Amino acid sequence: MSDVLTLDDVRLGGKVVLYRVDVNSPLEPSSGAFLDDSRLRAIIPTLRTLQNSKVVILGHQSRPGKIDFTNMEQHADRISRLIGKKVKFVSDICGDRALTEIRELKTGEMIFLDNIRMHKDENSMKKSSLENTAKSEIVEKLSSVIDVYVTDAFAASHRNSPSLTGFYDSVPCIAGHLMSKEIDNLEIAVNDPPRPYVAILGGAKCDDSLKVAKNLIEKQIIDTITVVGVVGNLMLWASGVDIGERNKSFIRNSLGDDFEATWEMAIFLYKNHKEYFLLPTDVAVEVNGNRVAMNISELPTEYPIYDIGITTLQEIRPLMTDAGCILWNGPASYFELPGFAFGTIEILNMCTESPAITIVGGGHTSSLVSNRGVVDLVTHNSTGGGACLTMLSGGSMPVIESLIRSNDKFRSLLSHLGLNK
Repeated sequence: MSDVLTLDDVRLGGKVVLYRVDVNSPLEPSSGAFLDDSRLRAIIPTLRTLQNSKVVILGHQSRPGKIDFTNMEQHADRISRLIGKKVKFVSDICGDRALTEIRELKTGEMIFLDNIRMHKDENSMKKSSLENTAKSEIVEKLSSVIDVYVTDAFAASHRNSPSLTGFYDSVPCIAGHLMSKEIDNLEIAVNDPPRPYVAILGGAKCDDSLKVAKNLIEKQIIDTITVVGVVGNLMLWASGVDIGERNKSFIRNSLGDDFEATWEMAIFLYKNHKEYFLLPTDVAVEVNGNRVAMNISELPTEYPIYDIGITTLQEIRPLMTDAGCILWNGPASYFELPGFAFGTIEILNMCTESPAITIVGGGHTSSLVSNRGVVDLVTHNSTGGGACLTMLSGGSMPVIESLIRSNDKFRSLLSHLGLNK
């Protein structure tokens, strides 16, 4: 990544580092305990690299008005236990207490500032330009007491706010290990995948998945797009298969105001590019709590389609075995129900068994990979749900843009700033 500064480019021993992370985690509603700490574990490699720096961690949890909108005290405590050293929680963001704590940091010490979304600028400047976010009180105050800004907030890199994009002009902005890994691997998926390239697009976010499909087709880098889950149901419907009023209504309701645009895109893709698509040939429906197999020729059905069938999986398997690169985003089924996890688990098994480069994205799919302990069996398991989809679909990535701008300004000044290796 020559257009972005990385930790391999700089020497940060003794420097004051503002480290922006995305450790937004699912919390148990009654106790507030972590249900999944994988995003916290994902930043440990960068924290170990920064162990001889003075580290100021900045992150968010949820957003104002939600039940899991909390301070960052338990995040600091969990990181302390994961890394084996004290991470002090500071209940301030950019006020006098925070600035004093930062100035008094000693080499090797780490503090965690409070939830950045508790600051009005972070929430009110989401649609501002990068130039305007740079004028925020957050940036003006914190940039006065730090030497560099490091970010691993890939999961929020499709968003724009002072703490995410505003530091590019005031201090060198550097991609942490997690950010670098995300960019490198997802750039393979959207720019230079080994062929044959197979994408498996599923889940319920039909609009996002179809944008990814359209981008890969327009770039002429994809060989086969296998659609499963609700995306598969939508594309069956667009191809002329009557999937039943109950399944149509679910798609309409889940997409809401985005239905018409998504439906038009589905029709367009099937009409103009159907040669790229592998549609399900059989499905499984839920009848009184039981899994019932059904061939596509037997549709429509009054029952909900909750999985793909065995014949479809048999058609997918040789594609996965022979692929040079596999992109998987979104489950193939309502896998939270034990009787309908089969299709999703089988695709996961195919990914882990394939010799191809395997890139997994999307919140549910990535969590499944983590929860089943097979992260080491795929090439890359993305930590960014919406960010991953945005990058794969060719959308705007303001955080990456801010890193590129900062690189343009500061790379030639690293020696002058005492940061060069």
